[in-house]
Amino acid sequence: MRTTIFATAIGLGTALSSGCADSPAIQPASSSKSKFAESIYHGQAVVVSATPPGAEEFRVFEEGATGFVSMESVRGSAEQRATDFCGRKGQVMQSLRETTAKPPYIMGNFPRIEIIFACVDATSGLTSIRPEDPKYRKLAELKRLLDTGVLTQAEFETEKAKILSQP
Repeated sequence: MRTTIFATAIGLGTALSSGCADSPAIQPASSSKSKFAESIYHGQAVVVSATPPGAEEFRVFEEGATGFVSMESVRGSAEQRATDFCGRKGQVMQSLRETTAKPPYIMGNFPRIEIIFACVDATSGLTSIRPEDPKYRKLAELKRLLDTGVLTQAEFETEKAKILSQP
């Protein structure tokens, strides 16, 4: 009897840990569909910045393999993929819109993010906030607080406006 229970527990553990992450290829936003559109668990959308004139929008999606993966690691992976994508074009990534999964991360609602971004020239002045800019770090922290449920959407928008209005 113990052997059967042990074998069942091992089988269950394998089943629980064998989920797969979803990281489809980066695609043009105009010709691809949001993964959140097909989802039972809709995400929370946030506009980060306006689309620069003439810039093509791209979509990157990343999902953790389980509910135990942090949203920060999923975000970091998606941002790195977008940054590398633009880097291969000799440009920098500018985040435009984000949709993130809302907790609780259970029953298939794993941490996931979709970033709509543009690749822009670093010297063109189209990107007003860069990763080395203190505003960027403040906005990233603000988004993390929104993702973890510390801030409401209204609080996030208010604080974001304050940060963006600073010189």
